Amino acid sequence: MSNKSKKITGKAFVLGKNIDTDQIIPAAHLVYSLEDPEERKLYGKYALSGVPDEESGLPQGNIPLTREEETESEFNIIVGGPNFGCGSSREHAPACLEIAGVKAIIAPTFARIFYRNSVDGGFLVPYESLEDLSQKVHTHDELEIDQEKQVVKNITQNEEYKIRPLGSVADIVEAGGIFAYARQTGMMEAAGS
Repeated sequence: MSNKSKKITGKAFVLGKNIDTDQIIPAAHLVYSLEDPEERKLYGKYALSGVPDEESGLPQGNIPLTREEETESEFNIIVGGPNFGCGSSREHAPACLEIAGVKAIIAPTFARIFYRNSVDGGFLVPYESLEDLSQKVHTHDELEIDQEKQVVKNITQNEEYKIRPLGSVADIVEAGGIFAYARQTGMMEAAGS
């Protein structure tokens, strides 16, 4: 079992509802190669660059996910409102967030294609909250996600919130993506066999 889904700690970055894939990674930035190490970093630099400034880093806003000229963020847990990841089905959306250093997203609901791209690609863990935490958590709050206990602890505010179990996708998340899971379970030959 990987540590990817057991406990994740870090700083929260808060967004509102209906964050779509064009806000997560604008089409103008889909020109970089995910295979080239230097170009790949640019996905981290431009992650969430389509979110309007006043809605980026709530509740105060005007906080970018990554600082000017950086490709990795100080924030590794995104807290979003309902319908996170709506829009087109591009896998670049969860990929750019992972490249920026995001380990998990917590939202009450996800667009299903974004959710499956996140899980199947092994990019990050999408946790479903029982309530809209974007109304309670603030950007910069220190969080701890404990999947086994199904809770998110807000260390900064000394509060705790429930999350849903990962359910049937837990094994894929723990394997690191659908292809790793298929290799581990014998559905696919291991690379190099």
